[in-house]
Amino acid sequence: MPEEEKIFPATPRRRRRAKRRGQVAKSQEINSVLVLVGGIILLRFLGYPLFAGLLSISQGIWAKLYYFTSSPQDVFYKMQQVFSQTALLLLPFFLFIVLIAIASNIMQVGFVFSFHPLIPDLNRINPVSGLKRIFSREGLVRLLVSLLKIVIIGYIAYLIVKGELPTIFSLTGQEIGKIFLVSLKLAFKLLLSLSIGMIPLALIDYIWQKRRYERELRMTREELKEELKETEGNPLVKSKIRSLQRQILRSRMMQKVPQADVVITNPRHLAVALQYEREKMNAPIVIAKGAGIIAEKIKEIARKYGVPIVENKWLAQMLYQSVEIGEEIPVKFYQAVAEILAYIYRLKRKKV
Repeated sequence: MPEEEKIFPATPRRRRRAKRRGQVAKSQEINSVLVLVGGIILLRFLGYPLFAGLLSISQGIWAKLYYFTSSPQDVFYKMQQVFSQTALLLLPFFLFIVLIAIASNIMQVGFVFSFHPLIPDLNRINPVSGLKRIFSREGLVRLLVSLLKIVIIGYIAYLIVKGELPTIFSLTGQEIGKIFLVSLKLAFKLLLSLSIGMIPLALIDYIWQKRRYERELRMTREELKEELKETEGNPLVKSKIRSLQRQILRSRMMQKVPQADVVITNPRHLAVALQYEREKMNAPIVIAKGAGIIAEKIKEIARKYGVPIVENKWLAQMLYQSVEIGEEIPVKFYQAVAEILAYIYRLKRKKV
């Protein structure tokens, strides 16, 4: 049987579940561009302090060479000192880059924390699945993006280095401080050019990742039905519940019909039962109403308990359409209802 096509957009519940599993639409190229920008900022404002710190460490090493011994303990101690000093110097720079990478991810997908991607998946190590991913449309797009990135980086680096060749050759025999400053300017220029060149590629990759993510989240007709069952309940069960609720309401409504002062009918199709207690109510209240079989049931109960039934087609229809059960009748029906109640009260007095 062919696989059912996914043609329906993802529901909000499916999106939330995918996000909890760590499945989000993000572009690594956006991260790369922002890290490059972070590198530019570091070189622009903190490049010279970094160079001064590294120079100080190297000068300290050279100054202590006179006291240097070749014992393994001494070599290990000196190397430990150098590594610890260099690590402390570079630590703020690494932290800054890490913060930029985290901010880039949050900017794209919000704050997502999930252990689901760490759960072992046999499909990831399955050679057949791996080959399918490599030769899929997504794998081809990733390959093209990587090749395009290499071409862009290589071409920009070639243009920058080619334009700076005279300056580079002029550094021969210069002191290390001047060499470093020129190298710093060259690196800054190179990173700036690379970040500008990578921005269009990052935007294209982000759009592609967004479209791929939406395509993967699409649902088949069967998946959509199951989703609706889980979120809103089984339609058959809901229909049964509504039917039971209607039965309960009808039962309660029918129990109030004997308390009515009058039942106004259409005469065959509609029936509206009114109750009026002058000391407690401002106006008559509709305590029961119905059409068809329910109307016949209301009239049957009214006859059984001696509730007067009055035929008034216009009034029955208007009350049925505009007044809900438990509501007072509107002012515009006062006159018509008052006349009917007065007629019924006169009949009751005559019987007495």
